[in-house]
Amino acid sequence: MDRTVRAGLGWALLAVVLWSFSLPFTKLAVEGFSAVTVAAGRGVIAGGLATIVLVLTRRRLPPRHLWRPLAWTAAGAMVGWPLLLSIALQYTTSAHAAVITAVMPLVTAAFAVWFGGEHVTRTFWWAAGLGTLTLVVYSAARGGLTDGGWIPDALLICAVLASSWSYVQGAAASRELPGWEVISWISALSLPVTVPITAIAWWMTQGDYSTSASAWWGLLLLGVSSAYLGFFAWYRGLAMAGTAHGGQVQQLQALLTLVWSALLLGEVITWGTVGAAALVVLAVAWAQRGRSRLIVAPEE
Repeated sequence: MDRTVRAGLGWALLAVVLWSFSLPFTKLAVEGFSAVTVAAGRGVIAGGLATIVLVLTRRRLPPRHLWRPLAWTAAGAMVGWPLLLSIALQYTTSAHAAVITAVMPLVTAAFAVWFGGEHVTRTFWWAAGLGTLTLVVYSAARGGLTDGGWIPDALLICAVLASSWSYVQGAAASRELPGWEVISWISALSLPVTVPITAIAWWMTQGDYSTSASAWWGLLLLGVSSAYLGFFAWYRGLAMAGTAHGGQVQQLQALLTLVWSALLLGEVITWGTVGAAALVVLAVAWAQRGRSRLIVAPEE
């Protein structure tokens, strides 16, 4: 393995580490803010950073034919995923959510096959079936024990669908624009939506929450690392190591999230949770062997 590939794997690992904090940070944030405030607020933070970057680099507006895929990407990545995730984490733990959302690479790959015209082998579908079955069994055994019953799992599955669809749409735009620029435009152009939503949600719910320093830090770090900077490291790593090679690092994300959930939130991680996460990771790794030119989907 040459130096460039090793450096690329290091950048990809940095992105995965940043994203692995997303669920614990969201859990911290929703303890002091409403789910809508967290979902839109992280977008405001990312959009502010993106605007600065775009102004400093003097980027021109994307061509008109890219507005539609960029809009779909923004809808899924800036609204659908964070909002559904924030609501779900009001009723369940970060560790539980990590297991359910670990299937995102397989869902994104399936979207790429169904809507992007890409091809996979039968092995991929066997792997996808294993990952899906694992989640169904885990959800049936654990999901009903959460305060919201099946509601958190349903919300998490919808969040995965929204995010996976946004990655497929974003990949289409990334064929013509650098990945960092796609993320920057998505974040910046979402500000006319995220700013008023954040302001209204904050004004309507500020009396319902006792906001702590940890909640503020959770929201700030979500916007800076999960919603924006993680993508910079991710795309740099894939460019240096190759998508197929660098993308393998993402399989560590679910397990890292379990570690942070225990260390930062004090959540009790059962062997059942670890086993389910490990099976999903194995399913994703197996699917990687049975696919060709599929998109690797990061979690923000």
